[in-house]
Amino acid sequence: MTDDRVTRIREALDRVIDPEIHKPITELGMVDAVEVDENGAALIRVLLTIEGCPMRGRIEKDTAEAAATVPGLTEVRVETSAMTEEQRAELTRRLREGRRAIPFNEPGSLTRILAVSSGKGGVGKSSVTANLAAAMALDGLRVGVLDADIHGFSMTGMLGITDRPTKVGDLLMPPEAHGVKAMSIGMFVPQAQAVVWRGPKLHRAIEQFASDVYWGDLDVLLLDLPPGTGDVAISVAQLLPRAEMVVVTTPQPSAAGVAERVGSLAASVEQDIAGVVENMSWMELPDGSRSEVFGAGGGERVAQTLTDAIGHRVRVLGQVPLDPRLRQGADDGVPVVISAPESEAARVLREIASALAHRPRGLSGMKLPLSVG
Repeated sequence: MTDDRVTRIREALDRVIDPEIHKPITELGMVDAVEVDENGAALIRVLLTIEGCPMRGRIEKDTAEAAATVPGLTEVRVETSAMTEEQRAELTRRLREGRRAIPFNEPGSLTRILAVSSGKGGVGKSSVTANLAAAMALDGLRVGVLDADIHGFSMTGMLGITDRPTKVGDLLMPPEAHGVKAMSIGMFVPQAQAVVWRGPKLHRAIEQFASDVYWGDLDVLLLDLPPGTGDVAISVAQLLPRAEMVVVTTPQPSAAGVAERVGSLAASVEQDIAGVVENMSWMELPDGSRSEVFGAGGGERVAQTLTDAIGHRVRVLGQVPLDPRLRQGADDGVPVVISAPESEAARVLREIASALAHRPRGLSGMKLPLSVG
């Protein structure tokens, strides 16, 4: 006869969430055995996804604490071991179940995809991406960042990520920082090593990051695109056709003119534009006045040009001021929305993130369970 305490322990373990996959360990087949002896001592055997799992201590602690809530136990012991190849293959099958190659393209996907782009380098596109992601996570959203700037990757440093992805079967579990899951080629190559890839290989890298990474159910996926209108921008339009573009520019006319070309690419591939972010808009001086270091009006100029190109209004989502703390946060791996939330730059970035994230997730393409009575 099954001990009722065993059943209650298993029910309690439904609340233990794997830190990388973000699903209950019971659902993932990680609970190998639960035993309770005549003295009330419980032994729980947990299967970890890989040998030397970096989350082992946390899983053991969470498992022991959950089991200890069951009345009538005198002791709780947790033993861990690694899954066999067959068990890992079964876990991979469960995670992939019902998914096509790129889950964000499924008709039922509600993940909003935002491709952050710029006409040229040096306008702060990547720091804007990192801060938007962190701000959305602070608002309680499930957020991922795909570093699509293969040659100029920077997301690992800006988010302070030092861990490598965990491999489970043929799936990668993205590391997480500040509540943001991230994947970058920078997690696989030495710091000073250049990535010397051309079109087809770049396309395949983006495809793998979208399909072979277990992102889970994200509210928002941000892509940090390389500047310009090259191979990666075209690949993203092909691989993730639902992606909306966020164009980052500075106030100066030359930067705005280049940014307009990015919008023309979006129009040619029928990609929607979520809005324009004007970065480095002004610098606050000690006397409280503002110095427009790079001029003024670039964001509005880009928004108007894009409005004319795609046939509906494109807004300037916000003007982010020059602030040394924004640069410092990027260098330290702590976005300014976290490191200096009281700053004007952080306030503007959080407003932009809120404006983007709180547009409702679309139901386009979904099969709704309707019936006629």
